Amino acid sequence: MERFKDKVVIVTGAAQGVGEAIARRLAQEQAAVGILDIQVDKAKAVASDIGLTSGKAMAVEMDITDSSSVKQAIKEVEQSWGRIDVLVNNAGWDKLMLFMDLPEELWDRIIAINLRGPITVTRAVLDGMRERNYGRIVNIGSDAGRVGSTGESVYSACKGGMIAFTKTLARELVRYNILVNCICPGPAETPLLASMAEANPNLIDALKKAIPMRRLAKPEDIAAAVAFIASDEAGYITGQTLSVSGGLTMA
Repeated sequence: MERFKDKVVIVTGAAQGVGEAIARRLAQEQAAVGILDIQVDKAKAVASDIGLTSGKAMAVEMDITDSSSVKQAIKEVEQSWGRIDVLVNNAGWDKLMLFMDLPEELWDRIIAINLRGPITVTRAVLDGMRERNYGRIVNIGSDAGRVGSTGESVYSACKGGMIAFTKTLARELVRYNILVNCICPGPAETPLLASMAEANPNLIDALKKAIPMRRLAKPEDIAAAVAFIASDEAGYITGQTLSVSGGLTMA
């Protein structure tokens, strides 16, 4: 498919995991993909591989917790490719701990990466989208933000905030042909989940037993949902939250 031919897409946190899968999928569908990540060497490796195999990509170093870094990264993409048509707010991080044990400095880090960061990136792209009267924004939330998740209190709060942010932006921006939607993955095979499982070896088996499909999501499962919701095929969809969880959450 070529649903993103002549489109410029940026994906935050795209050096690995779900973000990498999203970047690769959209490049396969002919997007020019900006891979924005603080892990710039990994981002460059992904961009190089995409360039060799399936399309056009560039790596841009960005610290999502630093407003000036965000603005510089967006400027670099726009100077290179002229515009940004699609933003995928994917970057995220968490530490699995009960709220009573979670130190306050980690509250700040979790909020900076998972809530304030995506808000900062979104604001940085909006002027250009509004001027061109076109834009697609896909926020990667989490089912933790829809139904809660033990050990992820502040992260869940952030993802719930992103769901609300999505709905409000969708109402405000639809007049400019900017559509905003949220994809909420369930547990997925990612480096983040693997790091969490180091402290709890039974975590992944327990999650698989709770999921009706009896498996974790693959990053490609999430990427497929993003590819649809960011495309013009979804041109009459905005303000929606789609769970991609193998049936774990059906509410």
